[in-house]
Amino acid sequence: MEMTHQLKLPVGIENFKDIRTDGYYYVDKTSMIRDLLNSRGLVNLFTRPRRFGKSLNMSMLKSFFEIGCERELFDGLNISMDHTLCEQFMGRFPVISISLKGTEAENFSTSRGLIVRAVKEEAERLFFLSESSRLIESERESYFQLLDNEMNDETLYRSLRTLSRLLQKHYGKKTIILIDEYDVPLAKANENNFYNQMVILIRNIFDQALKTNDSLYFSVLTGCLRVSKESIFTGLNNPNVMSVTDAEFDEYFGFNDSEVRKLLAYYGLSGFYDVIKEWYDGYLFGKARVYCPWDVICHVRKLCTDKDAPPENYWSNTSSNDIVRRFIQKSENGSTKREIENLVAGEVIQKEIRQELTYRDMYASTENIWSVLFMTGYLTQRGRRDGSRFSLAIPNREIRTIFTTQIMDYFRENVAKDGNRAIRFCDALKNGQSEDAETQFTAYLRKTISIRDTSARSGMKESFFHGILLGILSVKEAWVVISNRESGDGFSDILIEIEDEALGIVLEVKYADNGNLEESCRKAMQQIENMRYVEELRNNGMEHILKYGIACYKKRCRIVLDEESQLSDDD
Repeated sequence: MEMTHQLKLPVGIENFKDIRTDGYYYVDKTSMIRDLLNSRGLVNLFTRPRRFGKSLNMSMLKSFFEIGCERELFDGLNISMDHTLCEQFMGRFPVISISLKGTEAENFSTSRGLIVRAVKEEAERLFFLSESSRLIESERESYFQLLDNEMNDETLYRSLRTLSRLLQKHYGKKTIILIDEYDVPLAKANENNFYNQMVILIRNIFDQALKTNDSLYFSVLTGCLRVSKESIFTGLNNPNVMSVTDAEFDEYFGFNDSEVRKLLAYYGLSGFYDVIKEWYDGYLFGKARVYCPWDVICHVRKLCTDKDAPPENYWSNTSSNDIVRRFIQKSENGSTKREIENLVAGEVIQKEIRQELTYRDMYASTENIWSVLFMTGYLTQRGRRDGSRFSLAIPNREIRTIFTTQIMDYFRENVAKDGNRAIRFCDALKNGQSEDAETQFTAYLRKTISIRDTSARSGMKESFFHGILLGILSVKEAWVVISNRESGDGFSDILIEIEDEALGIVLEVKYADNGNLEESCRKAMQQIENMRYVEELRNNGMEHILKYGIACYKKRCRIVLDEESQLSDDD
C-alpha cells in the first residue's frame, strides 16, 4: 500500500510554484483569477494589512497568466474547472512582476538603489529579449540600459514601460504588470524624511507604466494603504481599488472559517478550533469574516510538534507596531483615552475613516491615526453606519495584546519620567499607610489608560493592575520584588523584601467584577492566609510582614492592611 506524506505548512513561502511543487498545503484562492478578469480595470489596487496573502496571490497571478506557464500547477484547483477561461487566458500574456517589499532603507540613495535592483532583476529574468530577432538594435540597447546598476533617472522612470513595450514587440501581445507592496518605500521614506524625493520617483515610474502605456493589458498592485491619488496616482483614470471595506474579492486575502476548519482537520487539530478563532479570527473584509493566515499557519505548525503550545502573537512580531505606540502617546485627551479603553474592553466605537491618505498625513491628527489603524489591521469594522463612518473594534485576542503591551510600556515610561508619585506610593506601603497608598494608586488609575477586557476571566483582568504595581515598584531598585512565584501553598501576586529593614510585604490583587471593593479586599486577605504566602518571606529572614489586599474596579481601588502583620514572628 502506497504511503501518502503529509503536506508541509507554508510558513513564509510566498512563491506559488514552490507551494504547488514542493509538497506544501495550499488554501485555494484561484477563483480570484476569474473575478479579476470579470471586473478588472486597467489599474487594479488591492489594499490589505501585512501577512494576509498579498504576495502569494500575486505569485499565483504571474504563474497563471505568463507565457510558458506550467499548467499542471493549477490541476485540481478551482480555476481549472473553468476550461473556457483557462483556454483563453492561461499562459497567454507576457508578465512583468516586481516587488517593492525589500526596498525600504534609511536614506533615499539606498532605497533608490534597491528599486533599481528590483527592476534589474526582473529585466534579467526576461533576458531572452537581448537576443530577440523581433527587436531592432536601438530597442535592444534600451533593454541593456535596464541591466545597469547605475541607471539614470530617465531610464528608471521609464523602466517598466520600456520592458512592457519590448515584451509586446517580442510576443505581439500586450503586457500584464504586477507590482507587489507598492507603498513600502513610501512608508520608510516618510519615517526617515525623504518622502518628497520618493514620491517623485514612484509617481514617475507609475505615470510611465500605468498611465499612458499602450503596451499595458492591465496591472495589479498590492499594498497596505490606499495612498492618496494626488500623491502618486496623478492623472490615472479611476484606478479600480479593492480595500478592506469592499465586498469584491473579500475572501481572497485571509482564511475564511471553512478553510480554517478544513486545515485543522487535515492536521488532526480540530480540537484547537476555538482557541485559534479567539486569537486569530475577527477581521471583516467587505462582508467576509476572515482569519489572519500567517497566524493560523504559524500556530498550526507549533501545535503539530507540541499540543501544549500556547497561542502567540505571530502577526505582531513581524512589525514594530509603531503606529499603536504613537497613537497611545497621542491619547492624552480624555475622549481618545476613553475610546481606547472601550476598544480594549471589547466594545465598539464609531469613527470617520479616511481611506485615502498621504504618508505625511498619517500622524497629522488623531483622526487620521484611527484611519491608519483600521486599514493596517489593528482595528476592523463591525458594520458601516453612514457613508465614511464605521463601527470599529479590535479584531481578536492577539491584537488586543498588542494594545495592552503598548499601553503598559507607555505607563512604565511615564513612571520613569515622574518618579516622585511612585516613591510616595512605595513609602506608603513600607510605612503601613494603606489610605495614602490607596490615594496614590487611585491617581495612577485615573491617569492611565485602563485595560479591562469584558470577555476576560477575572485573573486576566487582575493582570493589568498587577502590571501597574510592578511598574511603580520598579523605582525602588534596592527592593527585591518577586512576581507570581510559588510560595507556600499557591502563587502569590507580589512579594517584596526590604532586606536592610528585614521587612516583607505581600500584595494580593483582586478585580471586583460586581464593583464591591470591600468584599474583594476580604477575599484577597483570606487568600493570603489560606495559601500561606508569607512563608517565603519569613524563611528569607523578614522579621516584619505587611499584608495588603488590593481590590480594583475600573478606575477605583481599595487597599486594606492586615494590622497584625506588623508583629514579628516571635510575638
